[in-house]
Amino acid sequence: MTTVKWVIVGVAALGFAFDTYELLMLPLIVRPALAELLGVAPNSLAVNAWVGTMQYVPALCGGVFGLLGGYLTDLLGRRRILTYSILLYGGSAFFAAFSTSVPEFLFWRCATFVGVCVEFVAAVAWLAELFDDPKQREKVIGYTQAFGSLGGVLVGAAYYISVTYAGSFPEIHGGHSAWRYTLISGVLPAIPLMLIRPFLPESPAWIAKKRAGTLRRPSFAALFTPALRRTTIVTTIMMAAVYATAFGAIQQMPRIVPGLPEVSAMENVAREQTITIVNWFQEGGGLAGRVLLAALAAVIISRRRLIWVFQIPGLVLLPAVFLLVPTQGLAWAQFGILVVGLTTIAQMSFWGNYLPRVYPTHLRGTGESFAANVGGRMIGTYAAYITTALVPSMPGAGVPIKLAYAAAIVGTTAYVIGVVASFWLPEPKEQELPD
Repeated sequence: MTTVKWVIVGVAALGFAFDTYELLMLPLIVRPALAELLGVAPNSLAVNAWVGTMQYVPALCGGVFGLLGGYLTDLLGRRRILTYSILLYGGSAFFAAFSTSVPEFLFWRCATFVGVCVEFVAAVAWLAELFDDPKQREKVIGYTQAFGSLGGVLVGAAYYISVTYAGSFPEIHGGHSAWRYTLISGVLPAIPLMLIRPFLPESPAWIAKKRAGTLRRPSFAALFTPALRRTTIVTTIMMAAVYATAFGAIQQMPRIVPGLPEVSAMENVAREQTITIVNWFQEGGGLAGRVLLAALAAVIISRRRLIWVFQIPGLVLLPAVFLLVPTQGLAWAQFGILVVGLTTIAQMSFWGNYLPRVYPTHLRGTGESFAANVGGRMIGTYAAYITTALVPSMPGAGVPIKLAYAAAIVGTTAYVIGVVASFWLPEPKEQELPD
C-alpha cells in the first residue's frame, strides 16, 4: 500500500474505535446518570423506565439521519461527510456532560448517535473503494473494524479512572460525578481526527466516476429493484437481529451486575469498578470476534457459512449466560459475556465486509446505510425498549435480576430471527466490487 493509503486505513481504524467509544459510554453511565438527574436510586424501576428511551431514541435519530448521511455520502463524497460527522459527535458528547435534566441529556445523546451513524457508513464505503485486491480489501475492512472493540476497552478505562479519581477533578454542577467526566473524555480522541481527515484524499472510485460524469444519482427506490430487492430485505432483517441482540441483551449487563450478591455488597466505587471490569470482558470478547472474523473472511468463501460460524454458537450461549447469571454470579457474568460478545460483535464486523460487495458504487453508501440505519438502528435497537418494558413482569428479586431474564428472552429471539433469515442471504456474485 502507498503511504497515503496507510494513513487512510489508520485514520479509519481510529474512527471506528472512537465511534464505539462514544456509543458504549451509555451502558456504563446510564444508571448513575439517570439516578442523579431523576433523584432516585440507581436500581429503581424509575431508572429502568427511562433506560429503554435513552437507548432507543438516540439510535432511532441516528438511523433517520444516518440514512440521509448514506445518501449524501454517495452524492457529495465520502471524505466531506466523514469530517462533518466527527465534528458533530465530538461536540455533542462534551455538551452532554453538563446536562441538568433527562430531556437535555437525551438531546445530546441523540446528536452523538447521529454523528456516529453517518460516520460508519461513509468510512466503510471509503475503505472498500481504496483496494482492488479482494483478499486485501477483506482483511483491511475486517481489521480496521476490530478497532471498534478497542474503543469499548478505552471507554471502560475512562470510566474506571473517572470513578476512582472523581473527587480530584473539578466540580461540575456542584458535584464530582464520574459519568460527567467520562462524557467529557469523548471529545479528546475526536480532536486529532478532526485535524487530519479534511486533508485526506477522496475515494478514488467515487471521484473518478464523478469527474467522468458517469456517477449515477443514488436512489432508495433502486435498492428495491428486482436485482437488489432480496439483498436489501434480508440484510435489513439480519442487521436488525444483531443490533437487537446487542441492545436488548449485551448492553444490559452493566445494569445486571450490580444486582449480583457479591457485587451488591460492595462500596459504591468498588461496585462501579467491577461493572467496568465486566465490560472489559465483553469488549475483549468483541475484539477477539472481530479479529477472528477478519481472519476467516479471507478463507471462507461462502458468506453464509462465515456468519454461521458465529450465529450458531451464539444462539446456544446467549440464553445460557443470561438465564444462569442470577444464580451463578460474577465469574459467570465475566466469562459468559466474553463469549457472547465474541459471537455477536463479530457479526457486526461481518456487514462491513459483506455490504460493499453487493451494491454498485453509486448505491454503496445508500445500501449500507439502509441496512445499518433502518435495520440496525431504527428497528433492531427497539429491543432495548422491549427488554426494559418486560422487566416488571419478570420473576426475581430486584430490577437487575428481572432484567437478566428479560434480556435472555429478547436476545434469544433476536438470534433465532437472524439465523432463520441467513438462509436467504445472497452470496456476492464476484470477488471484485460491483461498478
